[in-house]
Amino acid sequence: MGKLLNTPILSAEIPRIGNKFSCWLGQRVLKSMGWGFSGEFPAHPKMIIAVAPHTSNWDFVIGIAVAFSLRLKITFFGKHSLFIPPFAYFMRKWGGIPVERSQSHGVVEQMAQAMVNADKMVLCIAPEGTRSRIERWKTGFLQIAYKANVPVVLVAFDYKKKQIEFGPSLMIGDDMQYELNRIYTYFSHVHGKYPNNVATIVVPHTGDKD
Repeated sequence: MGKLLNTPILSAEIPRIGNKFSCWLGQRVLKSMGWGFSGEFPAHPKMIIAVAPHTSNWDFVIGIAVAFSLRLKITFFGKHSLFIPPFAYFMRKWGGIPVERSQSHGVVEQMAQAMVNADKMVLCIAPEGTRSRIERWKTGFLQIAYKANVPVVLVAFDYKKKQIEFGPSLMIGDDMQYELNRIYTYFSHVHGKYPNNVATIVVPHTGDKD
C-alpha cells in the first residue's frame, strides 16, 4: 500500500479555489512522489505561510501540488524572469506575483497593505529567497506579518520523512532577529532535498528574549 496522504481539513475561513479535478491532480502528484501531510492546517483567514527549507526546484512542484490537493487559494512571489509565455498565464492563475529582485523596494509595504485590505489571503513565501545556501534569511515576510498583524505559519518540506509538516502559528514582534531565531530553531530539524544548502544558524544578539 502507498503512503496515506492524511490530508488536513480546512476551515471555512480559508480562501479556496479549484475543483475536483485539480484536487485529484494535486493528490495524485503527492501520492506518486510518496509524500503525505502531518499536523493541522490553521484556521486563519489571513496568514503568511513560511515554507522551508528551499533548496530545489522540486519545492515549487510540491508546493503547487499541496495547494491543488487542498484547493487552497494562495499568493506567492516569483522571479520576474519566470513570467514569460506560456508560463506567465499559469503562474498568475496559480497566485504568482512577479518580482524584480533588483527593484523590490516597496514590495513589503504593498503586500502588507494588501493583506490589511483583504478579507482573506494566504501568502506563501520561502524565507531564504533562493535555492542556494544563505546564512541569513530575508526578513521581508516577517516585516509584512508585523505590519499587517497576521500570523506566520511554519510549514516544513521534510524530504527525509517525505512529509509536509504544518507547524506553529507565530505572531511577529518588531525584533526581527529574535523572530528569525525562533524560526531557525523550528526548521533546524528539517531535511531539505539538498541538506548542504540549508543554513538555520541561531545568531546571538543583545535583543534576545527569554
